[in-house]
Amino acid sequence: MSDRREWWAIIGSVAFFGVAPGTVAGFVPFWLTGWRMQAPLLDVAALRVVGAALVIVGLASLVESFVRFALVGLGTPAPIAPPTRLVVSGQYRHVRNPMYLAILAVLVGQSFLLGSAELLVYAVLVGLVFHAWVLLHEEPKLTARFGPSYEAYRRNVRRWWPRGRPWSG
Repeated sequence: MSDRREWWAIIGSVAFFGVAPGTVAGFVPFWLTGWRMQAPLLDVAALRVVGAALVIVGLASLVESFVRFALVGLGTPAPIAPPTRLVVSGQYRHVRNPMYLAILAVLVGQSFLLGSAELLVYAVLVGLVFHAWVLLHEEPKLTARFGPSYEAYRRNVRRWWPRGRPWSG
């Protein structure tokens, strides 16, 4: 990592990780729940195990995406310092928006783990905001920035539902 851009991308990504996912999937859920356990949702205790698994998988996916944006894309997930290269490797070979899906997995996981219907409603609202953001902001920006390479990627990799086999584009 001798390239200065990589270092700034890493620093920016770490800062943005604390601000954006830290707020959406950390501070707000804490504010809503105080991290207090309630009765299991639908009285199904096994949902707590599913919730814990979703939180772990979601966090791992989120960290992997942030690292990939910094080291492969030479940028951050923050709109003010986007990647300079189109990232279509790793999880991005299966689905176009793994970061958003990871945050939603963490939120749904927290709601299952804590037994919080309010947190589940919040996750749905966050998902709707993510969808609108992707449609109205991200996809037009990526099309303008990366042109035909993004269009080919978009035609072959779905926005929200992962492909079974990775795209080799």
